[in-house]
Amino acid sequence: MKIERLLGITIYLLNHKRVTAQTLAIRFEVSTRTIMRDINTLSLAGIPIVTMYGAEGGYEILDSFKMERQLANKNDYSYIITALEGLQSAFDHKELNDTLEKMQAIYPVSNLEMVLDFGVLKENENTNKKLVILQQAINRRKKILFLYTNAENEQKEHEVEPVATMYKWYNWYLLCYYPKYNDYRIFKIVRMEEIAITEQTNSKVHSVSEAKRMWEESKEKQNVIRVKLLCKKIIKSKCTEYLNGTITEEFQNGDFIYEFLVPENEHFWYGTILAFTNRVKIIEPTSLIDRIRFDCNVILEQYKEV
Repeated sequence: MKIERLLGITIYLLNHKRVTAQTLAIRFEVSTRTIMRDINTLSLAGIPIVTMYGAEGGYEILDSFKMERQLANKNDYSYIITALEGLQSAFDHKELNDTLEKMQAIYPVSNLEMVLDFGVLKENENTNKKLVILQQAINRRKKILFLYTNAENEQKEHEVEPVATMYKWYNWYLLCYYPKYNDYRIFKIVRMEEIAITEQTNSKVHSVSEAKRMWEESKEKQNVIRVKLLCKKIIKSKCTEYLNGTITEEFQNGDFIYEFLVPENEHFWYGTILAFTNRVKIIEPTSLIDRIRFDCNVILEQYKEV
């Protein structure tokens, strides 16, 4: 319906600084001409939408505009509360608990038949303490110092501007700006030690979405590899559970080709492949085949005289 699309466009513009007509057309599955008419309708309704021209042009809503009407319905609150409860199960933080209580006070009964329980993430109490410190630094917009041990067991001190914490690849990470290299990077929080909040204010205000986008496009992404496996049918469910990839081909006997993207130096997926033993065979990349051969020979040598 048009009224729902108009509301959706308004919310989308509020959440994104400047958006082109083409982007809105793709987002709401209409023509750019329809979007232009919708923008005109919203302007006539009193919503202060500004049209910017040129290479970086688009539509945006003036910062002074605020939506004061109640937009959320009971389903919206159910999704919000479920998401907050899931986050609470993974991260123990007073402000998060307060926010959840406020939402539950507004809508005390959730009718969403879904439970998100990330309680396993709370098992490492040390990581939770680090998350609290990092959140304090993020809120205060202060630089931090810490010691970091990389995948090659090399330890080094870093000074960065924390932007956000994120859970990815079965671990908590810090997304941050590295002034020394003028780019965005991620650090695995469990490897961070002696985290200290400095009195130095960040060099600029960071947008989480922009920082994440820039990091994904940076050289760090080169450390992500595509793995291609030939798997026995008996490990089909385990591949889906632990490797988070895609079956690209399946054979009559139930065996299948499985592909997934992973950080090259992470141990979780590598250990999973080793645990599959002869039920999986690496097809690509050849560097991973060489790594498996080397490590297996080292293991055999270790038990040679046993």
